[in-house]
Amino acid sequence: MSIRTVRDVYVVDAVRTPIGKFGGALAGIRPDDLAAHVVRALVDRTPDLDPSRIDDVVFGDANGAGEDNRDVARMAVLLAGLPVTVPGVTVNRLCGSGLEAVIQAARAIAVGDASVAIAGGVESMTRAPWVVQKPERAFPAGHQQMWSTTLGWRMTNPAMPPEWTGSLGEGAELIAEKHGISREAQDLFALESHRKAAAAWAGGLYDGEVVGYPGVDLLRDESIREGSTPESLARLKPAFRGDGSGTVTAGNASPLNDGAAALLLTDEAGLAATGREPLARIGACAVTGIEPQLFGLGPVDAVARALAKADRRLADLSVLELNEAFAAQALGCLGAWPELDPAAVNPRGGALAIGHPLGASGARLAGSVAHQLAAAGSGTGMAALCIGVGQGIALVLER
Repeated sequence: MSIRTVRDVYVVDAVRTPIGKFGGALAGIRPDDLAAHVVRALVDRTPDLDPSRIDDVVFGDANGAGEDNRDVARMAVLLAGLPVTVPGVTVNRLCGSGLEAVIQAARAIAVGDASVAIAGGVESMTRAPWVVQKPERAFPAGHQQMWSTTLGWRMTNPAMPPEWTGSLGEGAELIAEKHGISREAQDLFALESHRKAAAAWAGGLYDGEVVGYPGVDLLRDESIREGSTPESLARLKPAFRGDGSGTVTAGNASPLNDGAAALLLTDEAGLAATGREPLARIGACAVTGIEPQLFGLGPVDAVARALAKADRRLADLSVLELNEAFAAQALGCLGAWPELDPAAVNPRGGALAIGHPLGASGARLAGSVAHQLAAAGSGTGMAALCIGVGQGIALVLER
């Protein structure tokens, strides 16, 4: 029985589409085509790499009920024109799916099961279909229930406790109550996310990672609203509580979005075959669970565990890309990290402005961390997300 040596895993490149808003510029693009686009872009940007050397393509996808069914990763391989010998697998950890794909691909490389892999994620929340169960009788006399698969619970198991199956927005309200996070604090956090995202685009900071979709006139992330003001956000009504007690609104919650992201990962031999210098090296990771209704606080324990595995502290992080599902959720996590430098958190804007295409967000965050570490020339970075139904996921990257 041979003993395998754990290999270093490198991020050679990372790309993503501009993130489209619900019903926006990417609404006419199928999710399998979005996935194929970022896969093809990685291959085209690495001309020295023979595509047949790609051992696997792993993609996250939180929905999978529509055009992204039938293993969207494999569809992306075929639609991107890669050799048919390149396999593909799709994974689902809801909002953490894209980062789960990166972790699984990196793990395969680390143990020697692969040398070169592409990992990413995709979601078209616009094109998520309505679904209906088969009727119990062949000719039902009444109406059948339909569910939108865009977001949230559907066909919920009645054995689940009701406190576990509330809306994501209600979960954010619970976190705001638990930690005393005011409506004003949430709105100001959202404004800062939009400001940073707009400034990053204006400064060309996304030029190296965003690849536009052919024939689509979308030059930057579509949900950014740099014209928002405290007054305009204060006029928005609570979206999840109509009794006057709510603080979560459409202005301090992430929007519904479409998009895809992907990273090229290799070991030392694969890196040599690319002829490129890596952006970063994959470090430690962690996945944790929490009460489903407090899902937004999932990153707290996941980040702590990943840092412990990497022998790092919060103060060591030069960048933390924390997914902003809700301002209340992000602020709840940040309140648990007083030693973290606030300037390290989402310096190029977060999901409140950029958007949150569920299955793609984790790959977007990991790719952004890798690009930021490469731009700095050194440092330790982290990508982390909360996950519906109560989980957290985190990944450390090094340069």
